[in-house]
Amino acid sequence: MNGGPREPSTEAEVEHPSIELLQFPYSHFNEKARWTLDLKHVPHARRNLLPGPHMLPIKRLTGQTAVPVLRIGERVVPGSARIIDELEQRYPEPPLYPADPALRKRALEIQVWFDEEIGPRVRRALFSTLLGEPAYVCLMFAADKSAPVRAFYRASFPLVTGVMKKSMGITGPASVEEAFATTREALDFVAKQAGPEGQLVGDRFTVADLTAAALLAPCANPPNSAMARPQPMPDALAGWGQQWADHPGTAWVLDQYRRHRPPV
Repeated sequence: MNGGPREPSTEAEVEHPSIELLQFPYSHFNEKARWTLDLKHVPHARRNLLPGPHMLPIKRLTGQTAVPVLRIGERVVPGSARIIDELEQRYPEPPLYPADPALRKRALEIQVWFDEEIGPRVRRALFSTLLGEPAYVCLMFAADKSAPVRAFYRASFPLVTGVMKKSMGITGPASVEEAFATTREALDFVAKQAGPEGQLVGDRFTVADLTAAALLAPCANPPNSAMARPQPMPDALAGWGQQWADHPGTAWVLDQYRRHRPPV
C-alpha cells in the first residue's frame, strides 16, 4: 500500500498535486470525504466505482477493499477518517479539529464511535431494504456508466447481492433488528447532545458534526446533496425513510446539511 510519507518530487506538485477521490456515489462514508473536500474548497476529480467489481482494483491499490480512497499525487490515503486527517493537515481552513485539546479529543472520539459502531449499522439497516430493489440499486450506482456496463451490472447483481450482504453483516432478522436499534440510538444521541449552537462539541462545526451528519444522511435523504436518492423511489425504500422523518435527530442532520454542507 502506497500510504506512507514521501517527499513530493517537484515544487509544482507541492502546490498543486492532482487529487482524485475513488468512491461510491451513494455511500455515507464516501460522503464524509466529499464533504471535507467541498468544505475546504479542494479541487479534485471523482471516480465512481461499482460495488462488487471495485474490490480487486481497490485491493491492489490499498491492500483492503473499502472506499473512499483519496489519491494525492502519488500518495494513496484509504478510509474517511484518514482522508479527513490528511486534508486537515494540508488544507487547515476551515478547521474541523477543535484547537482546544479536550474538545478535539471528544470530537475524535465521536468520529470513532460513528465510524466503528453507527455507520456500518445504518448501512446494514438501509440495505436490508434496498437490496430487495435490484433495479433501483443498479440505477443508484451505475447511472453514469455506459449501457453495456449497466446491463452487465444488472445481470450480475444477484452475485453482487451475496457479496454485499456478507460485507454488511446482513445474516438474518436479528442482525437487521440490531441495525435498526443502533440507528435510532444514534439519532437519539445527536438530538440530545447538540448544544445551543446545534453542534455536538463546543460551539462550532467540527469533525464530530460532519461525521454524524454524513453517516446518518441515509435516514434524512438530504435534498440538493450527493446523498439525495434518485426519484421516484420504490415504495419500500420510501417507507424506510419515512420511519425516521419525525425524529428530532433527522431534523438535526438536515440542519447540518443546510448550514454547513457546501452546495453540490
